[in-house]
Amino acid sequence: MSYVDEIYDRVVKENPCEPEFHQAVKEVLDSLRPVVEANEAQYRRDALLERLVNPERQIKFRVPWIDDNGNVQVNTGYRVQFNSAIGPYKGGIRLHPSVNLGIIKFLGFEQIFKNSLTGLPIGGGKGGSDFDPKGKSDREIMSFCQSFMTELCKYIGADTDVPAGDIGTGAREIGYMFGQYKRIRNVFEGVLTGKGLAFGGSLARTEATGYGLLYITEEMLKCNGHAIAGKTVLVSGSGNVAIYAIEKAQQLGAKVVTCSDSTGWVYDPEGIDVAALKEIKEVKRARLTEYKSYRPNAEYHEGKGVWTVKADIALPCATQNELNLDDAKTLVANGVIAVCEGANMPTTMEATEYLQANGVYFIPGKASNAGGVATSALEMSQNSGRMGWSFEQVDEKLRNIMINIFHNIDNASKKYGMEGNYVAGANIAGFEKVVSAMNAQGIV
Repeated sequence: MSYVDEIYDRVVKENPCEPEFHQAVKEVLDSLRPVVEANEAQYRRDALLERLVNPERQIKFRVPWIDDNGNVQVNTGYRVQFNSAIGPYKGGIRLHPSVNLGIIKFLGFEQIFKNSLTGLPIGGGKGGSDFDPKGKSDREIMSFCQSFMTELCKYIGADTDVPAGDIGTGAREIGYMFGQYKRIRNVFEGVLTGKGLAFGGSLARTEATGYGLLYITEEMLKCNGHAIAGKTVLVSGSGNVAIYAIEKAQQLGAKVVTCSDSTGWVYDPEGIDVAALKEIKEVKRARLTEYKSYRPNAEYHEGKGVWTVKADIALPCATQNELNLDDAKTLVANGVIAVCEGANMPTTMEATEYLQANGVYFIPGKASNAGGVATSALEMSQNSGRMGWSFEQVDEKLRNIMINIFHNIDNASKKYGMEGNYVAGANIAGFEKVVSAMNAQGIV
């Protein structure tokens, strides 16, 4: 049995009931086979893969808080500090009922390579809780966030672990968490990113993941002889990533015709109205059922169906494993030429393989949604220097980072004889930098 297969079998055995983590490890290790086989003796001797797939630290804790009726509620909090070889742990805090240790480990493992690809000195980590902010009052959310940070603050710091936002964790939640950290630790430092502009946040951070997704998509298309202008685009989701992916796509001359939320999806043949979408989701925090009141010619459908519309480009920006094999077959049949992931691992392995086998350009989330964490690292730099950059400065740095990521993954795919396989290229390019740092620091 090969070293890669041994490690994957060990991960499954030692981490039962964590299918998302198994999936992430398998996808990465499979694409690293050429690199591992070329260095197998050394990697075995140093137990390199064993160290790579085992978090340096994982923390699980209870989060008691009081609701508006005076009743005590209890949730579970997590922080997985996966790899700090190239910098302090960096990764978001996800607040969603689906959160469990396996999902946090999958996200933290992916974050190692994503952060490496940015070229910035940040390691991989992730955290969260099964708390659901939907339907909660501001006071209840503050109560939860303060309790969550009361425990988490023991393990994080500006040079140790710098969490950020994720699903369910926006500027409001980050603000409450930052206030509690400062209150307990008596230090004002860049311990969280995604902060408000009044207390150390960065301009363009809100837009960064969605904008970055389009910058790398545009560069990939250009290098393969296509232009993004004039293309029809499908987007899933209607959160932060989706909204700003739609906005930037339309600024670049494409027409985005879909978006979705957990209850249904919208098809707007004239192009999604970004202003309406922002008001529905960012101001009213409402469902997409309201979209037709802004755009009467649009269609609203219950359930799932974003990928059934004929288009040129698909950008999954909602959640993990949302685009399955049947969806991939539909996209191919409808003539899609590119799929670039805005969410973390939104495409199943079977769907990814089908898209690649049918000539669809495919960029995995660890490369294409790295704009968010890249801009978080830029926020860390601004905090460390006690300075602030303009929107244009941050946006230009972000654009250059995303263009460089594409060329790094493209070059890595060519180096190992897999030209055009951007999944392998992303994993290899991210892996090589991390391994170099791990080897230089000894067996730790």
